[in-house]
Amino acid sequence: MEAVANTALPKESSRAGGYPSVVKAWLVAGLFMIFMQVVIGGITRLTGSGLSITKWEIVTGTLPPLSARQWEAEFELYQATPQYAKINQGMTMGEFKFIYFWEYIHRLWARLMGFVFIIPLAYFWARGMVDKPLLRRLGVVFLLAALVASFGWIMVASGLIERPWVNAYKLTMHLSLALILFSYLLWTTFKAFRPERPVLHSRLLKNAALAITGLIAVQIVLGGIMAGTKAGLFYPTWPDMNGEAVPGVLLAFGNWAVENFVDYDSSLFLPALVQFLHRGMAYVLTIIILWFFFKTVKSNPAPALRTGLYLLISVLVIQMVLGILTVVNSVGAIPVSYGVFHQAVALLLLTAILFVDFQLGKARN
Repeated sequence: MEAVANTALPKESSRAGGYPSVVKAWLVAGLFMIFMQVVIGGITRLTGSGLSITKWEIVTGTLPPLSARQWEAEFELYQATPQYAKINQGMTMGEFKFIYFWEYIHRLWARLMGFVFIIPLAYFWARGMVDKPLLRRLGVVFLLAALVASFGWIMVASGLIERPWVNAYKLTMHLSLALILFSYLLWTTFKAFRPERPVLHSRLLKNAALAITGLIAVQIVLGGIMAGTKAGLFYPTWPDMNGEAVPGVLLAFGNWAVENFVDYDSSLFLPALVQFLHRGMAYVLTIIILWFFFKTVKSNPAPALRTGLYLLISVLVIQMVLGILTVVNSVGAIPVSYGVFHQAVALLLLTAILFVDFQLGKARN
């Protein structure tokens, strides 16, 4: 067993007394809003709602259509999209309003987040309740939020010209940026709540936790590509993939061509590959996290770290079960409830490992 020592790190905030409770609550509220935005985004994607609003109007788009004429105008714009022509031909106004609702909520929630961040921050800054280190980090948060929003429109635009749905890679980039934003604000919140923290002096465990964090990030990226390619629809079985351990399409050398990665809608290659990798990564993560859990528990960790470990293992089990249920129920259509919960719990898994990383501190020799 490795030597363990719990010590206090130097304060990471210049405020001797820490931040006021209202500032901490505000940071938590921001995390909740980003979390809910990811969830709403998942519902928007799974209900096919993301292309229902064909314009990006930051100010005037705040209000939804308020009259029958305005609804008709919005519906006409949607009827000119490839998604309507190739998938939703003959859709009723009621059905259009349903998909419009989710995309509208997704955009409205993003606007609301802007107000929730900017107005209180101005008040806190005027009252001297935040210091320069926190202001700098929050400046990065604002830049990341703007990048997420901009890439959201780039993603939507990719499905308004020729394709009836958004580009899988752009969707994945949009999701990844949102999770980077969440992670950065989460770390900022950790620092605000606990500028001093006991750490476990084990280079092995710290590096292992960082490796797990990286693998979870890769797994989320694979999940985004799976969502974008609708890969679950092609192999809705478990533990095999339509009766095969490795899909035959992956064993044909000729399928490993650039065009199958770019024009992924034309063959089963990329959906098969990304689902195979997503499943494999889930098994690898399970093994490594179990090893990490038992190894770290034996090291007599501080109470906060121990709590983080139990959270990590609990969320992992829930995520594995949700992943299996999502796949086996993806017959004809991906189930919205399972898909949304699977995406939400992925964010909780990322939260748990980042909490563990924070408690472990920086790797030391």
